[in-house]
This record gives sequence, C-alpha cells and structure tokens, in this order.
Amino acid sequence: MSPVVGSAFFLFYLLALCNASGADIALDAKATLLHRIDSLNLLIYTCLLTLTVLTIWVFKHRRVSWLHETGLAVIYGLIVGAIIRYASSTNQVTYIDAHPAPDTKYNLSVPPDILRFRFPDKIQISSGDTVPNKTYAYSFRGEIVNLEQNEIDLKATFDPEIFFNIILPPIIFHAGYCLKRKYFFRNLGAILTFAMVGTALSALVIGALMYGFVQLMPASLASSFTFLDTLYFGALISPTDPLTVLAIFSQLKVDVNLYAMIFGESVLNDAVALVLSGAIQNYEKRYSVDGGFEITAFLAAIGDFIGIFSLSLLVGALLGCFTALMTKFTHVRDWPLLESALFVLMSYAAFLIAEVFELTGVVAVLFCGICQAHYTYNNLSSDSRNRTKQLFELLNFLAENFIFTYIGVSMFTFPKHHFDPWFIIAGFLTSTLGRAVNIYPLSFLLNLGRKPPIPMNFQHMLFFSGLRGAMSFALAIRNTVSEARQAMLTTTSLIVIATVVLQGGAATHALAYLRIPTGQGQNDENEALPYRDVRSLYQATDSGRPETPRSGEAGEKARLARLWGALDSRLLKPLLTHARPPLTETLPGFLSPLARILTTTRQYTQADNSLRRTDSDSDLCLDEPQPVPTSIDPQQLWPGLVDTRISVEGITGSNI
Repeated sequence: MSPVVGSAFFLFYLLALCNASGADIALDAKATLLHRIDSLNLLIYTCLLTLTVLTIWVFKHRRVSWLHETGLAVIYGLIVGAIIRYASSTNQVTYIDAHPAPDTKYNLSVPPDILRFRFPDKIQISSGDTVPNKTYAYSFRGEIVNLEQNEIDLKATFDPEIFFNIILPPIIFHAGYCLKRKYFFRNLGAILTFAMVGTALSALVIGALMYGFVQLMPASLASSFTFLDTLYFGALISPTDPLTVLAIFSQLKVDVNLYAMIFGESVLNDAVALVLSGAIQNYEKRYSVDGGFEITAFLAAIGDFIGIFSLSLLVGALLGCFTALMTKFTHVRDWPLLESALFVLMSYAAFLIAEVFELTGVVAVLFCGICQAHYTYNNLSSDSRNRTKQLFELLNFLAENFIFTYIGVSMFTFPKHHFDPWFIIAGFLTSTLGRAVNIYPLSFLLNLGRKPPIPMNFQHMLFFSGLRGAMSFALAIRNTVSEARQAMLTTTSLIVIATVVLQGGAATHALAYLRIPTGQGQNDENEALPYRDVRSLYQATDSGRPETPRSGEAGEKARLARLWGALDSRLLKPLLTHARPPLTETLPGFLSPLARILTTTRQYTQADNSLRRTDSDSDLCLDEPQPVPTSIDPQQLWPGLVDTRISVEGITGSNI
C-alpha cells in the first residue's frame, strides 16, 4: 500500500471517528438538557413547598384560620402552573413519526411496553463511508395529545405510579399510626358504617346519577361513557380528605367523638375506595362479556372486593405484629437508629408485599400502621418513638402538600385534561348528593341503637366535612387514555380544588352556624399526636367538673368490642409487647412451656402499671383485666428460670 493511499484511509478513519464522537457529544448534550429540566422541575416544587411553609407560619402568627396549608398549596400550584403554561419560552420536543410494519403480529390496539427504534445498520457519512449505528429503546409514556408541547410541560408532570408507590404510603401509614385513640374505638361502629357501607352506597348513587346525566349530554360524550365508567367515577370521588377541617377542629378543641368519626372515616374510606375501584375494573376485565350488568359477574366482583380487602388487611396486620415480635425479642432497641430503620422498612414492606401479590398496598400499610401503633410502639426505645412519630409526621406533611401543589400545577401543564361544562356540573351535584346519602340515612339507622345518638348538628358537620383530596386525584390520574377518563380527571381536580379551598376555608363559620361547642379544654390523652387538643363533650358535665364514669356505660358497649378488649389485653399485648399480665398467667396450663418462651424477664419484673404510663392506647381495652400482683417472684412461675438462663450463656427471654 502506497503512503498516499494509507494516508487517505487513515484520514477517512479519523473522519468516521469524529462523526461517531459527534453523535455521542449530541447525546451527552441531550442528557444534560434533560437533567437540567428535571432539576428545574424539582426546584419549582421545592420552592412552592417552601413558600407554602413560610405562608403557613405567617398565617399561624397572625392567627389566620380561613385558609389551610393545603388550600395554599393548591393556589400556589395554580399560579405557577399558569406561569409555566403561558409565560415560559417554547422548547419543542423533537420527534420522528414511526409506523408499525404492515405484517406485524402485535395487537395494535394496545401500545407496547417498550419500543425499540432501530435505525439502519450503517449510516452514510459525507465522505461516502458508512459507520455502525445504534438501536434505542423508548418506554411507554402515554397517548400524545399535542405534538408541539413545551418540554417543561411534560417534565412538570409525574408518572402516576409515583403517587401510589412513593407519595401515598407515608400518608396512609401516618393516618394509621395516629389512630391509637380510645375515641376511635368507642365510635368504631359508626366509623365502619360510614367508611364501608357509606362509601359503597355513595359510589353506587353517584355512578347511577352520573350515568343518567351522561345520557342527556351530547352524543359525542355520551358514547364514550359506559355504566362501569360512571360507577368508577363514583368510587374515585367518594373518599374524603378533611385535612383542613380536622386542623381547625384541633385548633378550636372540638368534640373528640366528632373528630374521631370524621378522621376515622376519611382514613378507612380511602382504602375502601381503592379496593372498590379495583373491583369495578375487574368486573369488566375478568367477568363481564360486553360491559353490561351480569349477576354472576356482579357477585364475583363483590367476592373480589371482600377477598382483596381482607387479605390486604391480613398482610398489613401480620407485618405489624411480626415487627412487634422482632422488637420485643431482640436487643435492637440498644441501637435506636437501626431500630427506627427496621421499623420504617418493615412498614413499607407491607405495602410492597400486598402490591406484589395483586392486593391493595394502601389497605395493608394502613392496618400495618394501626398494629405498629398499638403494639410495636410500646417496644421501641424513647429515641425511636420520637424519631418515628416525627419522621412520619414530616413525610405526611410534605407528601400531602406536594400532592395538592401538583394538583394546582397539573391543571395547566397536564396534557390530558378534557373540560366539559355539563359533566363538571353533574360531577359537583352528584358528589354532593352521594355525600348526603352516605351520612343522613346511615346516621338515622345508627341512632336506632346508639347511645348517645349522633346529634343533627354533628350529622351536618359530617356532611360538610366531605372534602375530596389526594386519593381521589391519584385514582383519577392513574388512567387517562380514553376521553371519559380525561373528563373524570378534570372534574375530580376541580372538585378537589373547590372543596379544599372553599369548604376548608368555611369550616370555622360552619362550626359557628351549627352551634357546635368549641374551646372546651384539653383532651385526656397522654400522647401528643395530631388531635391532642380535643376532648369529649359527650361525657363532660355542664358545670365543668371532672368526668365520672356512668354506671350503665359498660353495658352500652358492644359485645364484640368487649371480647376484643379481653383478647387484646390478656393475649395479644402480652404476646407482642412487654405488657402484663404475662402469658404464663393467662394461657391454659398445657401451654405453659410455650408461654414461658414467649414471656420476657421484663414482663415478670416490671410494675403492673409501668407500660400504661408509656402506652396512651392502653385504655382501648374496654374490659380491663383483673389486677395482678405488682411484684412476682420469677422462681414461683418457672422453677429453675435463673439457672436455665445462666446455662445458655446469658440468653434470656428478651434476647432470642
């Protein structure tokens, strides 16, 4: 080969390398731009949350009560969303039209999960030579509405799965972790009735009424809705999120029974609505042939609802109890940081396990939080107790305000809104009627056997507290492929914004108008959880004297609640915590070997009321156990106990 030919070949090779490196440089520049946009997106929400926090401080300092932080977050989100939508510079997204091959065997009615965009194997460069090309994979994002969208519009929206897998779990867990209050269990019958029966009834009423309204609308919209679509809308708009009202209740020290009913219903109906919406989806996907009503499909969907809810509850309860056992029988409490990490990871694992097995993670993490509060909390060190309470309170605050901020921003930046005035008006009307059907008929039925009954002004406040929030929005934004689902998202977002800002701001005036007493003193609970400043007016005397138990109070409690109280105080708490009496005194004699293994030294040696001082939820046991001696000789209960522990190299009942 001559030197001239060799030089020319080398020159062409360098040109090919330059072209290849130029492509890599362009890809790096694109990645850098996307990183900057992601950072700008997160910075926007960080600034919004910071502004919300500072405004909340000003409002609290000035004693402003007509607007809650969630309402502030929504308003700030609307302002920033409008700025992003109409004032930001245009930066078009580059795109190439790609069409599937005519002979493809894939079902073209369903988009693929990943699209492999294969360029020609060789690319011709200006010099005439060819260089190897690459194949790129694109993940499915959703239906394209506007090809000329600003790129920040796309980046200002998040994958809906982020809400379900990251944002919602700490919110729901925090609600369950704060449920350990005796007033919740005293009103458990009313709470379960409103949350389960009422939510299902509300969804059915809203779905039926919306279907009737839709049939009266223009044919273009009516043709895109089926009865299952409107029933799904009823399920997603039925859960309540009265965070604003509850904050005002706590500030004004409103009756704790009213607080417990509103708070408990809002926690449980989130879980019920999520399972109910899944059952409605399964009805059409698994059972119904044409989407119409079939009795067998209907019964199968009911079976799905009961089965999924029960199994999810079981998963969460088992994980909570397992965590309690680990914290009881190990010395992890000697390292509070590790103990807190174990607590958080086990709690989140409940959500993930339920989702992996096609159950409902929200239900699992809710009841895991209840069990963690009722049992595991008593085994934690003082550092871990404070750390976990403050951590989940912080996560709940940030997550709640982030969702409401995002609701405001997405009204302008989310590309799949469908504004139909008639559907929006019908949505507001039917959601109001559905809430009324939830409260008033069921309150009438409850009052037939409830002592004391739910007063009419309490019923009106229960109706007024039906604000919609995070769960409704998360369910609506999860699927926006069809025109019907896009109309549901828009209507749901507007209902959430209106109820949070308007109803939440009018809560104080509603209390005054309904003549619900406020400012009646402190609650008798020990622990400083969110509603620590409210007290019961059911049992307060007119003269303000200390409460005294009524002679017939025990007889008014449900038999099921009394049985649960006995089971909890004499079996579950001694098993899962260091509570007394020990299992060696409560279990039958033939189970005494097992009882000795499951009883720790601390349970034998501590005073009988030592746990009660740290466990604010100990008074949930409606049938208190009989007093036991405050000092017990372990040798009397288990002969040779001390010698046995020495012989196994110091391993005690509290260290396995």
